[in-house]
Amino acid sequence: MSDSETVPPAGPGPGSALPAPAREIAAGYAFTGPALDLGALLWDGHCHPDAPVRIPLTVLNRHGLVAGATGTGKTKTLQLIAEQLSAQGVPVFLADVKGDLSGVARPGQENDRVRARSGEVGQEWTPAGFPAEFLALGGLGHGIPVRATVTSFGPVLLAKVLRLNQTQEQSLGLIFHYADTKGLELIDLKDLRAVVAFLTSDEGRAELKDIGGLSTATAGVVLRSLTAFEAQGMADFFGEPEFDTSDLLRTAADGRGIVTVLELPAVQDRPLLFSTFLMWLLADLFHDLPEIGDADKPRLVFFFDEAHLLFDDASRAFLESITQTVRLIRSKGVGVFFVTQTPKDVPGEVLGQLGNRVQHALRAFTPEDGKALRATVQTFPRSPYDLEELLTGLGTGEAVVTVLDESGAPTPVAATRLRAPESLMGPVDTAGLDAAVRGSSLYGRYAQAVDRESAYERLSAARPPRAAPQPGPEAAAGDEPSLVEQVVSSGMFKSLARSVGTQLGREITRSLFGTARRRR
Repeated sequence: MSDSETVPPAGPGPGSALPAPAREIAAGYAFTGPALDLGALLWDGHCHPDAPVRIPLTVLNRHGLVAGATGTGKTKTLQLIAEQLSAQGVPVFLADVKGDLSGVARPGQENDRVRARSGEVGQEWTPAGFPAEFLALGGLGHGIPVRATVTSFGPVLLAKVLRLNQTQEQSLGLIFHYADTKGLELIDLKDLRAVVAFLTSDEGRAELKDIGGLSTATAGVVLRSLTAFEAQGMADFFGEPEFDTSDLLRTAADGRGIVTVLELPAVQDRPLLFSTFLMWLLADLFHDLPEIGDADKPRLVFFFDEAHLLFDDASRAFLESITQTVRLIRSKGVGVFFVTQTPKDVPGEVLGQLGNRVQHALRAFTPEDGKALRATVQTFPRSPYDLEELLTGLGTGEAVVTVLDESGAPTPVAATRLRAPESLMGPVDTAGLDAAVRGSSLYGRYAQAVDRESAYERLSAARPPRAAPQPGPEAAAGDEPSLVEQVVSSGMFKSLARSVGTQLGREITRSLFGTARRRR
């Protein structure tokens, strides 16, 4: 990294002279407007606190990537960015897979490591907690329950969770279409199961003729997938009251943005489920928010952890929907940061939409690791750094940064020693977390599940009254008619199922992912 124009290197500290290439890098981060402070420039092994590395507040809706191997400091980077966004009045959403981010609500604890880091980067470190809400999928874990109705979740995202192939995904879309037009509300999984059970019955096959392209065999596969999914305990995530994503956009009384932490440790063994739920939250925001164009600051910054899970085995249509959502949601004031291990985890179409990047260290222990490292280096702008060497030599809490400047142009690549978060770098104790959840203004709205009348109840109510069974040898336990048999034999149900054009029969408008919202 030496250069003929450099002056003799000085030790780190205010006023230390920078070599010419480093001065050019530092000049690329000298913004005039509000910006978040990420850390200080690293050059030739020295940290230069008089050369801060920053990201303008105005470009945080241009999306980003936080990547790096396990244990390199990605979680603390999220915490650092979330704190500063909150202080600037911007709400933040954080997916907390490991349970480490709840500490954002409590002031940090000063120690030798914090003092050393803040001194190295020129940070005036002050302990501070930030306003936070804690959510949990389906109420599993410590947090306010987050549920979605099956109707609003939509067929595309549900097909991803059920691991359906493309043909089965299309068939599920036709089933949703059928339920929509017949006015059969799909609130929870038993509603959808009841509708599919009817369509796969002998009498229900007649209804399939009105749904082009849906075969009995494929509908049966969908039903079996639903049954298996429900048997794994997944039913808790679907139902009412449905979480209103506008609650992610709130600010506290003092003007700071609320940091919403989705606690995921209780469901981290179901990664496909929580990654798809994160996409539902994002798709619902996209569906509801009005366009605002470029603004002084984003409306919300959304951190999408374990992002690779979303893209694994995804259909082409699914990837196109993600790409379009990410591209268009920027103009609605929402910034999305994907968090994963390597950039290759994110498809090129999506990666091309990301303007800001914090790349932590990568490891190269195997030939595959080496290939991933070289591919990562190729995704950066040209740089005076030897990026292949740099990326494998970064320490914990160090990263390679490039962002968009205030005019939308990429900044020079900057090796950076990151600041220390000012909130607690670790989880809040369980008692404190539960107290925060019960004290939330959202608790009364979402804590108690509600099971109102919907497709299952309507189909059940349509079955005819049955005479009491007579005792005798013919009254075997296995002879009781199934729910499907009871329902489809009912003339009342036949009338209900053909109620297109009535006050119940109505088509639901769906968005890119097939998501839909019926506002309460």
